[in-house]
Amino acid sequence: QVQLVESGGGLVQPGGSLRLTCEASGFSLEAWAMGWFRQAPGKEREGVSCTSASDGSTSYADSVRDRFLISRDNAKNMVYLQMNSLKPEDPGVYYCASLDGAVCPPITLFTMLADHQGQGTQVTVSS
Repeated sequence: QVQLVESGGGLVQPGGSLRLTCEASGFSLEAWAMGWFRQAPGKEREGVSCTSASDGSTSYADSVRDRFLISRDNAKNMVYLQMNSLKPEDPGVYYCASLDGAVCPPITLFTMLADHQGQGTQVTVSS
């Protein structure tokens, strides 16, 4: 059974950092594109970042580029999202998701193509 479990969310001040972790089980993520999307209250889901299995390439939403860094550890079956310089517009529930393929789509299509997702981890940015 495919399972994705996120952790690492919490409350942080603007400008602070968090590192989200996604632990996969029931499949080997080595062959699959993996990524993160988020959803804030009253807003649509937004693709945040993706990492391809084919060549390790990464993609980011414009809103997080140069602040967030996605990485994967295939040996540990885990995906990470390092979030730096967090802004008041970054809060929401962050979800880890797998895709049915090895290559990341354009990030704007990520949420439509996500295959499996976790339960999410809450990120709050507040002073």
